[in-house]
Amino acid sequence: MSALRLRFPNSLHERARELARREGISVSQLVASALGEKMSALLTEEYLAARARRGKRSRFLAALGQVPAIEPEPKDRLPEEGPNQRLRPARVRPRATARRTARMRSRG
Repeated sequence: MSALRLRFPNSLHERARELARREGISVSQLVASALGEKMSALLTEEYLAARARRGKRSRFLAALGQVPAIEPEPKDRLPEEGPNQRLRPARVRPRATARRTARMRSRG
């Protein structure tokens, strides 16, 4: 382990002490945990950006084309009304569905 000297505003240090006390850990453990969480978030963002750069729209569309054009089971449907109103799926145009079904049939 290595030591690192940090300077915090008094208000932040007091809050960190209180949170650490409530969690039953030292301020050092709290800071190390918070730093680890932040680093994980930033590194995940970098990883996802790198993956996105490698992606190809044609491969995405090919994979999407393999999804069967069927209605979801009742347990997998979003409610029609209520707090998830914004999450309702968009209505599929019949023509787009027919085209997709024809494509799926032609693939065998």
